[in-house]
Amino acid sequence: MRKLSVWHLAMLLSINLLWSPGQIRAQGDLLITPRRVVFEGNKRSVDLSLANIGIDTATYNISLVQIRMTEDGGFETITEPDEGQSFATPYIRFFPRTVTLKPDEAQTVKIQAVRTGDLAPGEYRSHLYFRATPKEKPLGEENPENKEESQISIKLVPVFGITIPVIIRIGSPSVSVTLSDLALTFENDTLPRLSFGFNRSGNFSVYGDISVDHIAQDKTVTRVGIAKGIAVYTPNVRRKFSLNLMSGGLVDYRSGKLVVTFSAPSDVKPEKYAEAILDLH
Repeated sequence: MRKLSVWHLAMLLSINLLWSPGQIRAQGDLLITPRRVVFEGNKRSVDLSLANIGIDTATYNISLVQIRMTEDGGFETITEPDEGQSFATPYIRFFPRTVTLKPDEAQTVKIQAVRTGDLAPGEYRSHLYFRATPKEKPLGEENPENKEESQISIKLVPVFGITIPVIIRIGSPSVSVTLSDLALTFENDTLPRLSFGFNRSGNFSVYGDISVDHIAQDKTVTRVGIAKGIAVYTPNVRRKFSLNLMSGGLVDYRSGKLVVTFSAPSDVKPEKYAEAILDLH
């Protein structure tokens, strides 16, 4: 079964974790859909679809890991939760834990939320980690030519992996977000780059899409930037963000204004979370 393609590729030598936009998350030759798992209300089970779009058979080990989001949007693996952070691992079951896929083959991984009835209100988050198993060369296939007996050889093999968040939400949502500190700079005096900050408050994470419109003095509106699948996870209250805007002289960034909108992802009910305006001079 062949899936739709996506643009995000990650390589992990020691867990280097990234989140990608779009409906499907991809790494190497592995496609995963949906891109995130959220249990709320009466929802207790989700099926993930894994598909191998490569030309070789691949095996993936699946586990749960814990992650901290930094203020600049990076990710760090942790073993103990930060203040205000709760892990979902004790309340998540999944199977199988190892998947082997032939080229163009797909398989379902079932994720379940368990023992959530007595959880305190709030958000519980962990991340499913899909780690590719390196292929081992059979003994005797190594080329021993020009090697001295005393020579030590070290071979670094990159290990590919990908993570997706698994979130349990208990209770009614009480969350808000604002955008602040908008600034426009130019890389190499030509490439416009917009930076700003997310300010989150409340009991749940926020997740959505960013759009940037340039409104000229004659009221002409031009979409000059977009970024999908942007998250600010609990317990973070702030995240810095930046993106390159459309260049090529189609709009005049010395006049007019930029309107930045943070809204619900395109696959859910339309909802505007926050908006901010940068006047250009």
